[in-house]
Amino acid sequence: MAVDVLCEVKNCKYNEEGNKCAADRIYVVSHTGKRAEKQEETDCKTFDPGI
Repeated sequence: MAVDVLCEVKNCKYNEEGNKCAADRIYVVSHTGKRAEKQEETDCKTFDPGI
């Protein structure tokens, strides 16, 4: 399992110094069903703008 999860989305409430994700869990989904062939076919559903 990954030790560090990195994120460059500065307005996410889980983004910490050094582009580290502080979320307890990460939820990533595919646009194309259960398999993705390219990075562009996925989204991080953990994103929260913290507003």
